[in-house]
Amino acid sequence: MNEIFFLAVETSCDDTSISILKAVEDGDKLKKIEALSNIVSSQTQLHAGYGGVYPFLAKREHQKNLPVVFGQAAKDFDVSKLQFIAVTHGPGLDPCLWTGINFAQELSKKYNLPLAGANHLEAHFLANLLTLGIGEDEFTNDYLPAVSLVVSGGHTLLFLAKKIGDYELLGQTLDDAAGECFDKAARILGLPYPGGPEISKHALEYVDRGKPGEVNIKLPRPMIKQKNYNFSFSGLKTAILYLHQKQTEETKKSPEYLAAMSHEIESAIVEVLVSKTKRAAIEFGARSIIIGGGVSANKILRHELEGAAAELNIKFLAPAPDLSVDNAAMAGVAGYFAWRRGQAVQNPADLTSEPNLGI
Repeated sequence: MNEIFFLAVETSCDDTSISILKAVEDGDKLKKIEALSNIVSSQTQLHAGYGGVYPFLAKREHQKNLPVVFGQAAKDFDVSKLQFIAVTHGPGLDPCLWTGINFAQELSKKYNLPLAGANHLEAHFLANLLTLGIGEDEFTNDYLPAVSLVVSGGHTLLFLAKKIGDYELLGQTLDDAAGECFDKAARILGLPYPGGPEISKHALEYVDRGKPGEVNIKLPRPMIKQKNYNFSFSGLKTAILYLHQKQTEETKKSPEYLAAMSHEIESAIVEVLVSKTKRAAIEFGARSIIIGGGVSANKILRHELEGAAAELNIKFLAPAPDLSVDNAAMAGVAGYFAWRRGQAVQNPADLTSEPNLGI
């Protein structure tokens, strides 16, 4: 057995994160990977007043937070044991990505370590290796091929994972991501940022009341019947806006209306995501449905996808809640496989930001 220690940096959006990881190899195969530390500094409250992430404010905060987070992540670790550094280089917000890359480049020069770029989308998928605590052979044999849904504030896409590093994009959002739709819908309803948890909280109140006919609200399910695997949520956002504008001021302030509207918003988004994911799993003979990304923490989405997988007699995987949000540990897993594929660079300047990087 061979132990590989490395450091990972994640700054693709508004979370500053650094992790120290250990990979255990048997020959040329990964037997297990674990995060020895995984520090995340969130900027959510800072951006709440903007109703979303303000990129250059996020960049400034990353610059302030990175040295502090590095100190916390590495305080009980001998950095001389590190063999390489992984850093998210895309996709994401370009100013934010560059902040993490510049910091990783400095560490690379200081400790004379190669630098491996981590694909943020692949990282959300591979976060499940950390949750399961298994190696690549077991993961491949038990779960792949898999249909993977990555869904967050900035991304909504479906891809077929044939094996680790071999992916086929099936479809993606043509406009707003699902998480972005949650945030914009919450803003329309006067709910605070981030919108997803707020919508879910009020939707649960509607279910708890047990009065489905209390307020009659029906929203569209965009592209749900189309044969492709693309998504579109901008039209749903517009439908929410128009429907809300038709209500009286008294109705808009009604807890019953807020609960019913939140329930319908969540139902519309989840139904589209689940319908297309389930259909893709059938068409491509998937052994499992695997989700990742911040919206994957949504309990209704997890429940419905788990039910769809059970109906198809296949497995369902979702990362632990702390690994659903952006974090350096998941970036580390993607970076490890990039490093092992020989994609690390010895010259730190050779690694650049790729804000539109695909799967």
